[in-house]
Amino acid sequence: MRHKVVLDTNILVTALLSKRGASFKLLSMIDDERIELVLSTPLVKEYEAVLKREDFLLNSSDIDDILDYLCLISSHHKIYYLWRPVLKDIKDDLILELAVKANAMIITYNKKDFEKASLFNIPVLSAKEFLNLLGEL
Repeated sequence: MRHKVVLDTNILVTALLSKRGASFKLLSMIDDERIELVLSTPLVKEYEAVLKREDFLLNSSDIDDILDYLCLISSHHKIYYLWRPVLKDIKDDLILELAVKANAMIITYNKKDFEKASLFNIPVLSAKEFLNLLGEL
């Protein structure tokens, strides 16, 4: 079974900061045939803005390469919903909208921020929970 996933920015950041843990393992498996990464232009811009902050450990070129690869292997969706806001943070709303559009699950370390995803029948899992679903832990 192929699982459509939207990665919250905190999963990507955590994976790039440490080679230990579930988020790194998930990122290293992102091109696995069981996973379909789902992206939108606003989400890629959010990833880029966060990763290119001055205090991040990677250089701009490496970040561009990572984002280019994620864009290459992902399925892309345009978002047209006008029902914002649903969540407290507008940046989380763009993740929820993408998950609804693509019928994908959200992978995040801030599950509490996505409690209202249940209104749309969108599963919200941590990286560890998702890896358990795949049988990888």
